[in-house]
Amino acid sequence: MILGNVNWLAIIVAMIASMALGAVWYTTLGNRWMAALGKTREQIVGGGSTITPFIWTAAMQLVSAYFLARLTPLVFDTTTIVNAVQLGFFLWLGFVLTSMITNHRYQGSKWSLALIDGGYGLGVLLIQGLVIGLFG
Repeated sequence: MILGNVNWLAIIVAMIASMALGAVWYTTLGNRWMAALGKTREQIVGGGSTITPFIWTAAMQLVSAYFLARLTPLVFDTTTIVNAVQLGFFLWLGFVLTSMITNHRYQGSKWSLALIDGGYGLGVLLIQGLVIGLFG
């Protein structure tokens, strides 16, 4: 079954932790990120809702944490901090980073955007792995 036997509290805490990381990451690197993106704050916000990206981000972080929690025991037979963090790193390296760089190269994005977004993606999977591993 797709929902499987997972610790939903761990998944929710992992989602919240990765959202907190995003707040710190993009607050700290926000100006560099916008420069790498080639947009101003007004262009990013535009006429749309400023809350919508956060809702989508929370939903995607929840999905990410769920699958990390689901896959860790399938790959390693047990869920520990080391296993979950290691799997998070491998998923980032094998899927997240490669997809992001491919998309950024076709979009003609600056490498600094890949470094900022890629660093955040790595941070997300590592912090989610840490939380999921702590909960076991």
